[in-house]
Amino acid sequence: IDIYSLHVDCKVTSRFARTVVTSRIVNRANESQEATFEVELPKTAFITNFSMHIDGKVYPGIIKEKAAAQKEYDTAVSRGQSAGLVKIRDRKLELFHVSVSIAAASKVIFELTYEELLKRQLGKFELLIKVRPKQLVKHFQIDVHIFEPQGIRFLETDSTFMTNELTEALTKVQNETKAHILFKPTVDQQKVNPELDETLLNGDFVVRYDVKREATAGDIQIVNGYFVHYFAPSEMPVFPKNVIFVIDRSGSMAGRKIEQTRDALLKILQDLRPEDHFSFITFSTKVAEWKSSLLPATEENVASAAAFVQTLSARGGTDISRALLRAVSALDRAKSLPERSVSMIILLTDGQPTSGETNVEVIQEDIQKAINGKYALFCLGFGFDVSYKFLEKMALSNGGIARRIYEKADAALQLQGFFQEVATPILMKIEMQYPENAIEGLTKNNFTLFFEGSEIVVAGKISNGLDLLPVEIKAQSHTSDLTLKEEANVKEKEQVFQDQKYIFGNFIERLWAYLTIQQLLEKAISAPEEDQKALEAQALDLSLQYSFVTPLTSMVVTKPSDQQQGELANKPTEAG
Repeated sequence: IDIYSLHVDCKVTSRFARTVVTSRIVNRANESQEATFEVELPKTAFITNFSMHIDGKVYPGIIKEKAAAQKEYDTAVSRGQSAGLVKIRDRKLELFHVSVSIAAASKVIFELTYEELLKRQLGKFELLIKVRPKQLVKHFQIDVHIFEPQGIRFLETDSTFMTNELTEALTKVQNETKAHILFKPTVDQQKVNPELDETLLNGDFVVRYDVKREATAGDIQIVNGYFVHYFAPSEMPVFPKNVIFVIDRSGSMAGRKIEQTRDALLKILQDLRPEDHFSFITFSTKVAEWKSSLLPATEENVASAAAFVQTLSARGGTDISRALLRAVSALDRAKSLPERSVSMIILLTDGQPTSGETNVEVIQEDIQKAINGKYALFCLGFGFDVSYKFLEKMALSNGGIARRIYEKADAALQLQGFFQEVATPILMKIEMQYPENAIEGLTKNNFTLFFEGSEIVVAGKISNGLDLLPVEIKAQSHTSDLTLKEEANVKEKEQVFQDQKYIFGNFIERLWAYLTIQQLLEKAISAPEEDQKALEAQALDLSLQYSFVTPLTSMVVTKPSDQQQGELANKPTEAG
């Protein structure tokens, strides 16, 4: 089986990326063989299309409602054949895998398309392309086209497998608003050494960039009646933060995990600003507070905290509920905190609640009542014994987010990286306002917190005949209450994209659909059961209308009639 051509073609238009992976394979043996197609794609992406071309015939993937697709192929499932074509691979990626039997001397072309909105983190957008052909490929090519009407501020490529020879196969052409990155190594450049047929191409190919930002009230872009509004202020004073770290030190944390937690906390302590206040609560069967109140992050207090962190050891059960309630009450009774400041609780646990209150629904309710919208709760689940669903629901119900920490060598870096993302709140209570009667299908437009280096994205549909789209942003900064205003000329904005040859026409509409589905699914997690159904029904309609493989849809992969039928591509979620 010979992959004679592999092409990754990625077009990023105003942060929305569409990637098409095409693999051409020939069976050079004189009997039929399995041809396999594997793509590792970002978890944040939705697959939108898949097809196989075999002997002049096209076998498409068909996107259906998950339950219907499942029913249709239950017979195949009961034979254990349809273990699903997509699995979670690691922290950032999932793996799409399909194989088909092809006759001697036959060819097959596999093509997979996926789309995602690149998310700004720590001041940059990152496009990750996983490269793992497992053999030398005669025609290997990665093309990345970027068009950012705001202008490209900086652009870099990075790779885990580059050598001096391979660098020669990489070209980058860039002007004010566009960039084209081409990576096209010859077979000789792909080789580990000239004698062996072993490939160097194994790892990450990453493009990072950021855009220029002139307008204070963000940037509006419009295509075919749909708009997207990007808002990412910078150089603003940072809110002091009041952080309570709630750390699990039950028996299951023993060994590597508690070590990595100690390493991460020592680094995180160094990242605190002098005007921040902080404290620690540790829990197993018992709950212990490091100090009776939050302390300012002076050099002395940070040093004393570091000494305390060094002593953390693990044994006993897991009383998540009491630990969190203790954190909330510590913030409630805290005196002398800066008037305009942001309070947050960061929970790190690796297991289910086993001590104290163990009913997760009761815990969720108690915590939500206690926090009552005053503080943000971030939940970090260490490893795979946690109930991620429980942590995610708890975080989303309390203005925070959940994140799984993968038990790998870099777990301490994952923890630290997460803290860096939430370390610099610069705005709170952000309201993005648009004329009510002129916009339909507006995505989320109220945000509790904005962190330096991230970006707020709002999209919607403009009703016909609107010439000017006025926007108003209200927010609180550390020093004042802000009102920012902007007006977008609809015709002028539409013009920007008219003459772009590599734009996929309705990209803002697809971006809007992608964002709406993501937000509906997120909202459903913490919604009461009756609302959940309605939110999911809405997300399902959009998933089918725009053909996205989301957690509510499945792609049915059809194959030649003499082969195993009914393979399903489902979207795995972190909660499983």
